[in-house]
Amino acid sequence: MRAGTLKWFSPMLVASLLALAACVTINVYFPAAEAQQAAQEFVGKVIGDDGKPAEAPKPEQPQKQSPSAAVQPGFNLMSLLISDAMAEGVDITIRTPAIQAIQDRMATRFQSSLKAHFDSGALGFGNDGLVVVRDATKIGLKDRVSVNQLVADDNRDRKAVYREIAVANNHPEWEKQIRDTFASQWVAQAHAGWWYQSGDGAWKQK
Repeated sequence: MRAGTLKWFSPMLVASLLALAACVTINVYFPAAEAQQAAQEFVGKVIGDDGKPAEAPKPEQPQKQSPSAAVQPGFNLMSLLISDAMAEGVDITIRTPAIQAIQDRMATRFQSSLKAHFDSGALGFGNDGLVVVRDATKIGLKDRVSVNQLVADDNRDRKAVYREIAVANNHPEWEKQIRDTFASQWVAQAHAGWWYQSGDGAWKQK
């Protein structure tokens, strides 16, 4: 009876542990601090600020368990199931050729054309990480078509880079969180006098 019970129980236990491991591996946490640092660096280059963000201290590497850890008091079987990404943290990279190409385009466009319209108050940063034509009356009639096209081009690049950063870091499901992180950074690094949209959609001036 006992042998039969063990034969039935062992496969069930293994199946349960594998299912639990799959859940733990899928639900890798979003590294908010690392994403914020990456966004700060990216936005600073696009806007044209030379100041580099302070380098965040690297977390200490966890010590490896000794081979006898499995028999030591307090050993947690779950530690074998948790992915390395959860245990050691995830670095957000923005240094792929595709991301760098988008960043260069955005920096050129912003500094040569869009910045002047942020200075005038015609444009503002939306709460969705995009550029918004806030007050078209501040744009000369002859320039409105070209400015609208510049804004459309920039927003296309913005959407692409948020998606590309998530994909480049092997977590496409992070796209919304990447976008939200960047939306905060555009506002954080906005110059005095520039306009931005708050969470409820109201326009505010820095």
